[in-house]
Amino acid sequence: MVVALMTHTSRCADQISSLDACFLGAPMDWGTSNRPGSRFGPRSVRCESSVLRPFNTSTGAAPFESLQVGDIGDVPVNPYNLLKSVQLIEDFASKLGKCRPLSIGGDHTVTLPILRALAKTHGKMALLHIDAHSDTESSMFGEQVTHGTTFYRACQEGLIDPQLSTQIGLRGGDYGPKDYEWTKEQGFHMVWASECWHTSLSPLMNTVRERVGSCPVYLSFDIDALDPSIAPGTGTPEIGGLTTPQALEIIRGARGLNVVGCDLVEVSPPFDVSSMTALIGANLLFEMLCILPGVKYY
Repeated sequence: MVVALMTHTSRCADQISSLDACFLGAPMDWGTSNRPGSRFGPRSVRCESSVLRPFNTSTGAAPFESLQVGDIGDVPVNPYNLLKSVQLIEDFASKLGKCRPLSIGGDHTVTLPILRALAKTHGKMALLHIDAHSDTESSMFGEQVTHGTTFYRACQEGLIDPQLSTQIGLRGGDYGPKDYEWTKEQGFHMVWASECWHTSLSPLMNTVRERVGSCPVYLSFDIDALDPSIAPGTGTPEIGGLTTPQALEIIRGARGLNVVGCDLVEVSPPFDVSSMTALIGANLLFEMLCILPGVKYY
């Protein structure tokens, strides 16, 4: 764990609040339902980020020339208590002020407290959610807060506006024909992975931008949205997923939106023998940084 400086001194807190964007680790995986291990995701993604460069040649983005950016370490979560950890993440993210977090999970539970924190500043947000799963279960094994209930809770708490939200890459088996009924009723734009096969997603992102307009946007990318042949290091893999070029089209297609925060979750190093999943995660986080408001483009 890279311990966050904010926990030590108020001076560090002041320095962090002066940042435009920050990378933040949330090393928690005790909300997962299948294979644990994503608590080590922040460490692995940071390690693979060492091969990245500061300029995006493909898009012309120069984020480090435009924004004050820092890695502020990991939230000091409690490995023996899920709900306490969720509260610790919310408390930590609430201190960021106008700094836009790019969070590294951890399982998808970590997104809920970050949304709670950001809603205090930005109000209700549109969600751009890339994932094999909708994570809109009302409960899992009787528990209200898990990695599969995140966006049900977020809707119920008024953190996100489902009418302006899009979920991309959905697939895999479920427990019955009505499992997605509630999600559809709320107004989520649900894009199935099979709709994305063999096609560019740039036209889809045109629709997303029109749908969202000027509303604050939170971008949440579960690495299992990608096909496991590309990104095997995750806890709940599903075949028939997105490709890395499609992932780039989605993230780059969010340029121009009022993105107030992002995350990359569910990288699980124990299942990532080559570290390729973590490398992809590091690259996608850099792409997210590049589309934040205020970034200079050449």
